[in-house]
Amino acid sequence: MSMQQGASHDLSGAVWRKSSYSSGTGQCVEVARLADGGWAVRNTREPEKEPHVFTDGEFAAFRAGIKAGEFDE
Repeated sequence: MSMQQGASHDLSGAVWRKSSYSSGTGQCVEVARLADGGWAVRNTREPEKEPHVFTDGEFAAFRAGIKAGEFDE
């Protein structure tokens, strides 16, 4: 995956949403669908920092990895 961190993206209309699986302790991420079809991901505790931005294909691969258990400990 090639995150596009630092690239200029229009986030003014981004609607951030948190997973329904979040525990409420602030240790989670938020995602937003971007106008160009990409996805932005940010740390809930640091929303002022630049988010990581992924293409639709990159984000789909990430979600597939999660569902397949690739990131389980």
